[in-house]
Amino acid sequence: MQRMLHRSSLERIQKLMHQFPALALLGPRQVGKTTLARGIALDLNGVYFDLERPSDRLKLSDPELVLGALADRLVVLDEVQRMPGLFEVLRPLIDEHRMPGRFLLLSSASPDLLQQASESLAGRMGMVELAPFSVAELDIDFDTLPKYLLRGGFPQSWLASDDDASFEWRDAFVRSFLERDMPQFGFRFPAATLQRFWTMLAHWHGQLWNASRLAQSMGVSAPAIGRYLDALEGAFMLRSLQPMGANVMKRLVKSPKVYVRDSGLLLSLIDVRTLQQLSGHPVAGALWEGVVIEQLIGAKPPTVQANFYRTARGAEVDLVLHSSRVRVAIECKFSSTPKPARGFHEAMADLEADQGFVIAPVRAAFDLSAKVRVLPIHDLSAVWKALGY
Repeated sequence: MQRMLHRSSLERIQKLMHQFPALALLGPRQVGKTTLARGIALDLNGVYFDLERPSDRLKLSDPELVLGALADRLVVLDEVQRMPGLFEVLRPLIDEHRMPGRFLLLSSASPDLLQQASESLAGRMGMVELAPFSVAELDIDFDTLPKYLLRGGFPQSWLASDDDASFEWRDAFVRSFLERDMPQFGFRFPAATLQRFWTMLAHWHGQLWNASRLAQSMGVSAPAIGRYLDALEGAFMLRSLQPMGANVMKRLVKSPKVYVRDSGLLLSLIDVRTLQQLSGHPVAGALWEGVVIEQLIGAKPPTVQANFYRTARGAEVDLVLHSSRVRVAIECKFSSTPKPARGFHEAMADLEADQGFVIAPVRAAFDLSAKVRVLPIHDLSAVWKALGY
């Protein structure tokens, strides 16, 4: 079931495996990386190593000998960050027998893997991030959207028997992630401290990053707060959205906006269990903004950049998708009758945006003006068309 639902990601993985000798599949714990990789290995008669298992790490005590003998088979290395020394071995093995789709590397924590890859496997490895299920992957429509907002996209949360079971899974996931996974990733923070920080950011969701204010609230230093942010962002739990670059004619906001990447985890952290509790909750609008941003950033082509735009005078766009050729302004409104504020139109003028879109929980698209169109989250094709894709 999980493999079928991750169909778009599976297509990207298969495409890149035909181009690169190695492919890194990155993403948070419990998102379905292992399920996909095991299925691919089974289809291709590959060999699978789970590097969290002591027995599999022991099998690779002489990795050059073992992996060299598997030159004509796909080798899957799950949680490869547990044996970072493997990267030094993979490079000569790839160069000796350069064949596409030779290694599939899985990791739930990106910083170490990306650093090792850039140093050891530059030009030899592609990368795919596997995120929780998207609206498109689940074929979400107007009627199933509330369930998606409440449960988020983690497979076991989405597929749970009911909302209570989904919440219990997410609650257990947060505890296990903080107590077990983060120390394994090399982040040596007390679980209680990191949970407090994560919970504070859940209430801060979608707001400008203010390290000094958060540090004061927690009674720690600003550098410590920065390390907590880096840790959770590196483990794919948070997203920092950067502002647009400097404009000498405008006073622009310079701090990023920070989001909890999965709406289900966000609601678990702030103890919102039902749609009734979410309705009218102060976080509802920001939650919607984060969900929309995740759908768009997760699906954008690599040549398209994503930022937000805000000036000191109040001109603001939640998301700007832009390339060298075109700029598209995105406003997120958690309303069935969305109407962008004056600041959105001012920002569109500042940006000289080619097109504006308001993404809202509506059944069908409609025009607000010649350059601004309202879209439902389950049909964002007009965004990609405006960007030339």
